[in-house]
Amino acid sequence: MPNIPDFKVGDTIKVFEKIPKEKRTQVFEGICIAKKHGTEPGSTFTVRGKILGQWVEKIYPLFSPLIEKIEIVKRGKVRKAKLYFIREKSEKEIRRKLKQSSV
Repeated sequence: MPNIPDFKVGDTIKVFEKIPKEKRTQVFEGICIAKKHGTEPGSTFTVRGKILGQWVEKIYPLFSPLIEKIEIVKRGKVRKAKLYFIREKSEKEIRRKLKQSSV
């Protein structure tokens, strides 16, 4: 658990994941919209980000050996535990909903 910072729902994070076949690291940046099961071994978190103009959601196990590190880009202040409602919002509305501060 040394590479996992204390991030919360609403934070903009970068996930550095290993790709074993190609032996390289790929970065996925987006908003954490859900964390499930706290810090137990089966816990997961969902990140929603933009790739080539399309919104993509990825679900990661928190203690996956394929995750090199997680970096917090911005802190977000939200009032809900799950941000599934931002799936229908535009980018401008999402920025307005998340009161973000830089880290």
